[in-house]
Amino acid sequence: MKIAVLGAGAWGTALAAAAAPRHEVLLWTRDAAQAAEIAATGRNTRYLGDEPLPAALRVSADRAAALAHCKSGLLVIATPMAGLREQLGALPDERPALWACKGFESGSGLLGHEIARELRPQAAGGVLSGPSFALEVLRGQPTALVAASESDTLAAAAVEAFHSDSLRVYTARDIVGVEVGGAVKNVLAIATGIGDGLQRTGLNARAALITRGLAEMTRLGIALGGQAQTFMGLSGLGDLVLTATGELSRNRKVGLALAAGKALPDILAELGHVSEGVYSAATVLQRARALGVEMPITEAVVEVLEGRVAPEAALWRLMSRQSKAE
Repeated sequence: MKIAVLGAGAWGTALAAAAAPRHEVLLWTRDAAQAAEIAATGRNTRYLGDEPLPAALRVSADRAAALAHCKSGLLVIATPMAGLREQLGALPDERPALWACKGFESGSGLLGHEIARELRPQAAGGVLSGPSFALEVLRGQPTALVAASESDTLAAAAVEAFHSDSLRVYTARDIVGVEVGGAVKNVLAIATGIGDGLQRTGLNARAALITRGLAEMTRLGIALGGQAQTFMGLSGLGDLVLTATGELSRNRKVGLALAAGKALPDILAELGHVSEGVYSAATVLQRARALGVEMPITEAVVEVLEGRVAPEAALWRLMSRQSKAE
């Protein structure tokens, strides 16, 4: 299969590398200098350190060449959510596309499939999501993902492209639920990082934040048309647990740093990579309020990110909420 991956960040590079031993893969980056460095060194040092990439993986800064390469194969968009509209809007109307972006679009508040429906209502689309750190995928460590699409053909292409001995790909039709899980878990991971970083909390607080966070995620997902059972699967509970507790989680690192008293601009500068939870938290809350969905943990994260409430005060405000039936 011929595969093009648009976006040479950590996740795009890891996906391209995972498929390269078995397929003809072209990784596209808009940065010509980055393309030249990856081609020369066999590494994406900007995002994945000194980890080697497969020799068969090709990289280019020529977007037209990338689209031509996968004309009869699979196109994967692996930019941050902020770049998804641009990438989809530049595609031919009939070109199927799979995206690996997680989050709600800032401004519009739309999920990936809603952007795709707005721009290309006749084209097949889908999302690749689930509990995965790019570095572990690149290293060949066991990982399970979900390819969600209303097109069985596109979902099957995702399985053919990425399923291997170390990477297991499940298929689903509930694209709404899968996308909500992938978006909201980033915000909840910031909350868990804050909880873990405060001196007066412990593992009990972590368990409560994850569990009640899952309830928030599920409420929003159902309100948007997702299926409840999706949130008990890989792209819901699985991705939430990984991002909220894993040491490689950028969103968790943001929460830990906020709990340590660091300013958000300094945290993001030190991080160096996009932390989707920071950019989508307010949008998640806005979408929830428009639907009448209560999301107190998300609201607390937004207040902390915006500097209106101190991290410890936000946590104890959550604990002091009136008791109710679970």
